[in-house]
This record gives sequence, C-alpha cells and structure tokens, in this order.
Amino acid sequence: MAEQNNLIAELEEALSSGSADRRVNTLRRVTDLFVFGLGHFSGEHIAVFDDVFNHLISDIELSARTVLAGRLAKLPNAPLKVIRKLAFDDAIEVAGPVLSHSGVLDNVTLVENANTKSQAHLLAISQRSALAETVTDVLVERGNREVALSAVKNEGAKFSEVGYVRLLKRSVGDDELAKSVGSRREIPRHHFLNLLTKASKAVRLELEAANPHIADEIREVVAQVAAAIQANAAAASWNFVRARALVETMRSGGRLTETELENFARNKKFEETAAALAVLCNLPIDVIERAIAQDRSETILIVAKAVGLSWAAAKAVLLLRAGDRGMSTQALDQCKKVFDQLNRKTAQEVVEFQRRRQETGSKAR
Repeated sequence: MAEQNNLIAELEEALSSGSADRRVNTLRRVTDLFVFGLGHFSGEHIAVFDDVFNHLISDIELSARTVLAGRLAKLPNAPLKVIRKLAFDDAIEVAGPVLSHSGVLDNVTLVENANTKSQAHLLAISQRSALAETVTDVLVERGNREVALSAVKNEGAKFSEVGYVRLLKRSVGDDELAKSVGSRREIPRHHFLNLLTKASKAVRLELEAANPHIADEIREVVAQVAAAIQANAAAASWNFVRARALVETMRSGGRLTETELENFARNKKFEETAAALAVLCNLPIDVIERAIAQDRSETILIVAKAVGLSWAAAKAVLLLRAGDRGMSTQALDQCKKVFDQLNRKTAQEVVEFQRRRQETGSKAR
C-alpha cells in the first residue's frame, strides 16, 4: 500500500509538472503496477486506474500510447474508458491492437468505431476472434475489399441475412471473395446456390474440390441454373421463330451485318442476337441459345471468330450473356486475349464439327 501511495504522490507531481518524459515514466510504472496486480484489484481499483490512465495519455507521444495499447489490449479486465480512448485513437498503431484483441470492447462500441474510423481500423476489427452480425454488417457495407475479405475469412465471424446479400453482390467478378464466401461452413443454402449462379467456373471447381461431399449437388445446381436461364430467356422473349424470320429477312436483303448484330446485343435483344449468330454460322438456334445462356465464354468467342466478328461485337454478345451481373475488366481482358489468339480457320473447323454433329443427331432421331 505504501508503494501505491508513493505512486499516487508521483502521479500528482507528474500531472502538475507538465513534463512529457515524467508523464511517460509514470505511465510505465502505473502500467506495471496494474498489469502485475490485476488479479487482486476490485472494480473500484480498476476504475481508479482508468482515471489515472486517461489523465496520463492525454498529451503523451505516439510511441508511449502504442506501448500502452499493446500491454492492455489482451487483458480481460482492462479499464474500459482508456481502452475505448485507445480504440478511437487516429493512429492505427495505437488503436489496432485494442480493436483486434480487447474483450472489453462491446459490440455497440465496435459498431460505432467501424462507422466512423478509417479502413485500417475496420481491418483491425475484422481480425477479432469473434464478430457479431451487427459488426460484420458494417464491415461488409463500409469496408473496402481487404476488410470484407478479412471478415469473410475469419472463422469466428457471423453474418446476417443482409450481410450475405451484400457479400454476394460484392463477390461478382471477384473470384477470391466468391470462393471465401462459398467456403464458409454456415453459409445458408439459398445464398450458396445463389453464389453458384454468379461465380466463375474456376470458383465453382474450387468449391467442388473443397467440398467433395456436395460436389455432385454443385454440378447439378449449375446445370439446373443454366437450364433455368435458358428457359427464362425463352419465356421472356417474344418468339424465337419470329426473331429467326426477322433475321432471315435481313440476310436476304443484305442487311444482316456485324453492326446490326452488335446493336441487337447492346440493346439486350437476346432472341435476335441468338438468331443472327445461328444464321451466320449455320447452326441450330438452340445451340447458340445455350452458348449465350450458359457459363462458357469460349463458345461465344469461337462462334464470333468463325463468322468474322470484331472484338467489339464479340464483347457485346459476352456482356449480353453476363446480364445484370456484368463482367469484370479482368475477365473481359482475358476473353479478348483468347479471342485475339484464336485462329479463324480453327474456329470455323470447330463450328463445322458442331454442325455435323447436330446433323448426325437429327438423322439418328
């Protein structure tokens, strides 16, 4: 008790003297006393220490605040007011350890911090051993990609219905995020199936490999989704027969040009685009329809190259195929690279093979 009284006297002198070095030295001694004696302090004692810490850190330098944050961050009964003050420090060196580790911070405080502080603060929060839905809601909505990815990869994080909806939206065109979302064990089934409909083929293959027990189900869902897209596209259209008749008329009149086909695609005219491609490459319209509706850009690129379309026209068809989910710049760049490298004669041979196979199948039936 004598040591504590001496320390209190030193504290009063340090606070009144205004010496920064004296304040830092006193802070170190107070911290030592608190850390080593924590198991013996009552709630009232901790509250006294809380006031002391708050007085001492008001004007001390960054390095001293950083040291204090590191020492208090993992203590189960750390003083609440000083922990909160450290958590809201603009310097992430100070706030980071507290936000990532302190069990003293409640969800309300974490939500407030996530709503007002920097992306670095949000990233620190995302690394906590456990995250409530109210906290991840803010991280997913306000955080950048790094924050969202960190939260999704955190096994101790929980996500609400709203959180999953936002994550699925952010996952479009982001394979790493999509794979991480799909790999969460507790992801609701309807969100998992929704993810599969929007994820790239590479992501689906990785999810199959990571979840062999549901690999067959994943493949079945993908097939069902492709069929549904095709069926819905046909049901929402006016009539493929009418579209084919329009395209045939345009061809006979010499008006079925690349520009017209590109305009069909840009204007989201699914039937006319499919009919135009089918007529130009002499394939059944259902073959082209499946190529546009399903998740294989390679088929579209081969057909486009075979009939001599430019990249601009091919790109318009790809974007029509992507629909509302769109395509990332990276995905489009990769498609252009494939398109540019594709030999037209080779593409024509592939289309010819497909044509013969269709003819053989028709005769067999």
